[in-house]
Amino acid sequence: MSTPTKPPSSSELQAEVLRTRADLAAAIDELTTRLSPGYQASRIAHDAKQAASDAGAMVTGSFDNKNGPAQDPRRARNAKVLIGATLGLVVLGTAVAVTAVLRRARG
Repeated sequence: MSTPTKPPSSSELQAEVLRTRADLAAAIDELTTRLSPGYQASRIAHDAKQAASDAGAMVTGSFDNKNGPAQDPRRARNAKVLIGATLGLVVLGTAVAVTAVLRRARG
C-alpha cells in the first residue's frame, strides 16, 4: 500500500513556477543569441578563418595531431573544402586565361 502524498503548498508551487520561468527565460536568451545575425556572422567568420588556417597547416604539413583538424571531423572537412575550392578556382582561372590567349592568337 502506498502512502498518500500531500499536495504541494502554495509557496512550493510558486517556487516551481519561478524556476520554470527562469529556465524558459534562459532557453529563450540562448536561442535568441544563436539565431541573431551578428552571432551567425561571427561564427561564420571564425569558421572561415579557422578553415584557412587549417588548410594552410594541412598543405604545409605543419599541424600537429593533438589540436589540428585531424581531431575534429568538421574542421578537417572545412579545410578540405577550402583546399578543393581554391584548387578549383585556380584551374578555372587557368582555363579562362588559356582560352583568352588562344583566341587572341587565332586572330
